[in-house]
Amino acid sequence: MKTVNLKSVWIIAAASIIGLAGGCDEAGRTGGRSKLLEAPTDLGPTIGSLAAIYSPESVTVEGYGLVGGLDGTGSSECPPSIRAYLKRYILKQVPDQRIDVDKLIDSANTAVVQVVGQVPSLEAKERRFDVVVGALAGTQTTSLEGGWLYGAELRVMGRMGAAAMAVGNAAGPVFMDTIGSTAMSKRMGYVLGGAEVFDDYRISVVLTKPAYEVVNSVRNRINERFGFDIAKAVTPGRIELTVPPKYAGQRQRFVSLVGATYMTENPQITAQRISTHIRELATSQDKYPSEIALEAIGNQSLAKLSILLNSSSEDTRLHAARCMLSLGSDEALSTLIEIAVSKGPNLRVVALDALTDYANRSDAAAILRRLLGDSDFDIRIAAYERLLRLEDVSVSREYVGRSFYLDEVGAGQYKGIYVSRSWQPRIALFGAPIRCRDNVFVQSEDGTIILNAPRGQNYVSVIRKQPRLGSVVGNMRSSHDLADIIRVLCSEPRTRSDTEVGGLGVSYSQMIALVKQLSDKGAVAAEFRPGPMPKIGVNVKK
Repeated sequence: MKTVNLKSVWIIAAASIIGLAGGCDEAGRTGGRSKLLEAPTDLGPTIGSLAAIYSPESVTVEGYGLVGGLDGTGSSECPPSIRAYLKRYILKQVPDQRIDVDKLIDSANTAVVQVVGQVPSLEAKERRFDVVVGALAGTQTTSLEGGWLYGAELRVMGRMGAAAMAVGNAAGPVFMDTIGSTAMSKRMGYVLGGAEVFDDYRISVVLTKPAYEVVNSVRNRINERFGFDIAKAVTPGRIELTVPPKYAGQRQRFVSLVGATYMTENPQITAQRISTHIRELATSQDKYPSEIALEAIGNQSLAKLSILLNSSSEDTRLHAARCMLSLGSDEALSTLIEIAVSKGPNLRVVALDALTDYANRSDAAAILRRLLGDSDFDIRIAAYERLLRLEDVSVSREYVGRSFYLDEVGAGQYKGIYVSRSWQPRIALFGAPIRCRDNVFVQSEDGTIILNAPRGQNYVSVIRKQPRLGSVVGNMRSSHDLADIIRVLCSEPRTRSDTEVGGLGVSYSQMIALVKQLSDKGAVAAEFRPGPMPKIGVNVKK
């Protein structure tokens, strides 16, 4: 069952529920609706056939904000209307502090930017999302590199008026792709995972013709199937749904299950429904609707689903096994593990998702740890990302420089480096520790960062220069451990009140470029792999 938009047409009038929602005796006789249920091709009404289910779709949002921390590359230009808005917004964020907002905006170390992003759809597992930031057209800003978006309210694109409600906000360090093949203007950048929507996703079941009897029947059926208080009738024609904890990371699956839930039940028709959907699951090209229908029916489907675990079709086995595991049957666990570790194409990551979402945490973590050493790098990354979701101890995580995560992943002979360029900035070191060899001299492209590992010494000299003047602003030592080098370079500089040793404040963008150099030049014996760029689908105004 897919969600629909406002132009959708309901195919059956809601009033028909009144004649179909009555009780039935033990033999399955249903009075006025017996002919309907006895028809071999008609399995009875589902909620999705009698009402429309509305859920949020991806929407483009925009806002305006101030990027600070620039080294003289910003500008003071700002349209009067945006300046007035920013003054109100900034003063609202810090009501107890006296700030000269005009002076802040006019500084060459700040730049006014437009912020654009897309709120994740219901299918997304995460609420946070990437945004693109760009200096306003006509301003003298030359670069946002090394900057920080202080904060921006986000509204649905085209609704930036004073009366428009903010739907989210964004803040965080500006990321610039320093390792891609396509040159990117320094007047634009991304804030990875820096935006978040304010409200929970609201899902509604809407009837064609409002009626108390109908809406109560649908509400009761949803609560009977998915748990008390999942559905609340807020008007005679609308029900609001709360996503159960089990489906918190699978909101779209929950919506599909609600739509596939039958309004009535009795042993005879339930058996007929199961047989029909099992046959469809075994023979159809699109197996997902049948899987959802069987899960919506519940544990009564398990016996016949288990037969499909012996199918010659890996696709059929996967759908049947995922459905069974979601229904709480561990009988399907071995089937999903077999698919996850197989060398066949396409379905391995789907099987990993099913194990992560439905299997016992320890069972899922065990197979995911095993796959950290898989010969396919994509599978290693998939296993690592799902171990993150499980918060497994095989991934040691720390936050560096208020900017990105440094993950040390498992152990073993394989050495690899993965850097993300969307959603969540992170450097993952597979097979840690990864060591930098000695007798190495590496310099960043702009000459501001130098790594020098003299032959026979037990340290790496780490130097950072001032970008414009070229003078040394930091000269520190690190061990040969790549994780330690990253900490020294990217931790925030020490202030007078700090009791801990600080770092050189290198940005995430600069660091991943340097890590790529180390790998490309053989200074570290580790395969380098960058993640995909953000897919926002819209550009800021130039």
